[in-house]
Amino acid sequence: MDTRTILLDVGGTFIKCSDGRSIPINSDGTREEIASSLSLALGDAERAAIAIPGPFDYQNGIFLMKHKFAAVYGERFADLVSPTVIPGLTRNLRFIHDVNAMLLGETTAGAGLGCSRVALVTLGTGLGFSMSIDGKILKNEMGSPKVSIFNRPYRDGILEDYASKRGIIRGFEGITVKGLADKAKAGDTQAQARFREVGGIIAESIGPLMEEYGIECLLFGGQISRSFELFGPAVKEGLYGVSSLKYIGPVSDIGRATFHGLESLLYRLT
Repeated sequence: MDTRTILLDVGGTFIKCSDGRSIPINSDGTREEIASSLSLALGDAERAAIAIPGPFDYQNGIFLMKHKFAAVYGERFADLVSPTVIPGLTRNLRFIHDVNAMLLGETTAGAGLGCSRVALVTLGTGLGFSMSIDGKILKNEMGSPKVSIFNRPYRDGILEDYASKRGIIRGFEGITVKGLADKAKAGDTQAQARFREVGGIIAESIGPLMEEYGIECLLFGGQISRSFELFGPAVKEGLYGVSSLKYIGPVSDIGRATFHGLESLLYRLT
């Protein structure tokens, strides 16, 4: 990648940059604070590919989120950064949903390479989902994943309440997901049971989608997927009857998968 190109993975608290920097960003902050963080991340780049959660207008680069980045709702990304970045950059910005970016990276250069029907589940603070059929990511009119699962009704709430960070640590006070995973790996039976429970919930919830779309390869990304060994067996057991599935496992590089997708966005699809 040339030195005047930057890849950005924009989250709610940090912007991860392909040059190794991690820029703090307050998604609940003011317009000026958000614009400052975005501009700092872009630096003196002449071209950028940007992964960002939705809702967002990926074709036109417009913020449409209300649960975060509310201070810039309805604004163009380019307008936020144009006063401080070099001339021309705002014409060389490409945007993609963060989950779609990870899936693109896996289908072009990762664990999904060579498979015609691939699905990706991302597990972290939230719950993401995307699918690719015959090399084309299924998107809605705005560019977000066509099928969402995070807000599907489940028990007394939604699926994300049970299959994400808050679901995993529910009932375990004062512990992180990593801390709970460490306990599970050390033999704590309650911690082990929680990861198996979450794996079973995921399998139960996405099984019909795997059948409907004939998914061959199911991948898991996001920080919680570093503990795939703890919940993966339950996922596999729950999806055993899906005849189309040939592979279930983590993405090829959890830390770099989104950047691989952004590279594909710039260099393989242009």
